[in-house]
Amino acid sequence: MSKPTRRSFLEHTLYLAAAGMAVAQQMPTALADTATGEGPGSASSDEKVRVAVVGLHSRGLTHVQSFAEDPSVEVVALCDVDDAQFGPAQAKLRTASRPPAKQYKDLRKIFDDPDIHAVSIATPNHWHALAGIWGMQAGKDMYVEKPIGHNITEGRRLEQARLKYDRICAAGTQSRSNKAIQAAIQYIHDGKLGDVKLARALCYKTRKSIGHFADSATPAGIDYDIWLGPAPVRPFNQNRFIYNWHWNWTYGNGDIGNQGIHQIDVCRWALKGQLPTSALSVGGRYGYEDDAQTPNTQLAFWDLGGPQLTYECRGLTTGAYQTQKIGSLIYGTEGFIAIDANGISVLFDKEGKMVSKFKGAATNHFSNFAAAVRSRKQSDLHAPILEGHYSAGLSHTGNASYRLGTADALDEVQKKLADNKEMSETFSRFEQHLTQNALDLKSLHCQSGPALTFDAQAENFGTNAAANAMLTREYREPFVVPATL
Repeated sequence: MSKPTRRSFLEHTLYLAAAGMAVAQQMPTALADTATGEGPGSASSDEKVRVAVVGLHSRGLTHVQSFAEDPSVEVVALCDVDDAQFGPAQAKLRTASRPPAKQYKDLRKIFDDPDIHAVSIATPNHWHALAGIWGMQAGKDMYVEKPIGHNITEGRRLEQARLKYDRICAAGTQSRSNKAIQAAIQYIHDGKLGDVKLARALCYKTRKSIGHFADSATPAGIDYDIWLGPAPVRPFNQNRFIYNWHWNWTYGNGDIGNQGIHQIDVCRWALKGQLPTSALSVGGRYGYEDDAQTPNTQLAFWDLGGPQLTYECRGLTTGAYQTQKIGSLIYGTEGFIAIDANGISVLFDKEGKMVSKFKGAATNHFSNFAAAVRSRKQSDLHAPILEGHYSAGLSHTGNASYRLGTADALDEVQKKLADNKEMSETFSRFEQHLTQNALDLKSLHCQSGPALTFDAQAENFGTNAAANAMLTREYREPFVVPATL
């Protein structure tokens, strides 16, 4: 990966001691003149929120549809680097009996449009933070998909931008708008589950091989330079473009920053945790060889200053663990609560017998954002950007450990984890999973990361230079996340 310079790392740490002056970067021209919350994009409480959606494939279509379902919102603009994505997005608006929206290929034009109050970002991960910062500098309120930054520093910059420009900024962790999950979390926070010391985030989501593809010319209709944005220039490759960018470190963060971050967020919410004091991750890419770089099987362990949070990713065929395949398990002295990816939340007693289900359904997370845009209260958000930063930070610290790991035999990894009962038992299940997929454990190696100490206040890895190099990245001009705000 591209490593930051010593200067950029020092700038990252110095801002925590004293606010620095904003670094001049190329940005949209329509900047808010003040930090009053009434910049050029602000919506009043009695008018429709005029929204633009940036990134229209897959998740972006959900953004369009969800905003279109809210009568208090008008989708006025669509943006994507790929001409092929506009048709399906406009069709979503027609289905909702909404008028067609303006179309842009360059998101900077969105930020210059004074007709737009708010912008939602559904781009690849490497664009999330810069798009959010540029939007707030231009006076827009921002909805940023998870993970809200490609690295830890980017998440903090988003929160700094929110404060400096007095914008509403939400994170795309939509589980926080599910009433059943809210009720389950309240039950935990009220102490009814007893003393809670452990939460497990499970991402048992089968992922097939993405195969091998050679670099090629950029297909017609795609502005590849803007797609690359902050990332280094490299040839176009379809295995680094639509969706499969998730599995390339330059643009994505693997499943721990894709599906898994939703379950991690619920666990962290239940534990009242923020950033960890330590992180350790092991895993690998098993069962096939392809162009992907990220693990399809990964374990991560975090200490949140007392409670322990674990993450298990299985991309190969697998069964459920304690009723869950994609979900969160929170354990207390009086039982445990299972919360699945659809929000179904169930209370079990100490013997594992189901006691009851928490009531409530998912509500429109995008409508919650729009309501906060009208009220001008960040506190009205179910998922404020700072909470998104903390959950993304868990993914990033886990990946830092994984990427700094060495290829070790599985029995050596088991010895390394033996002193921690939860880690050891989790790794044993990891081995069983590989065996069930007809893999020979003796012939396999595991990427075994170091136990990293993390300073949750300074948001760095102390004196660990290799880990600190992953706090930020080098940016390609003019697509630069400011070093200070």
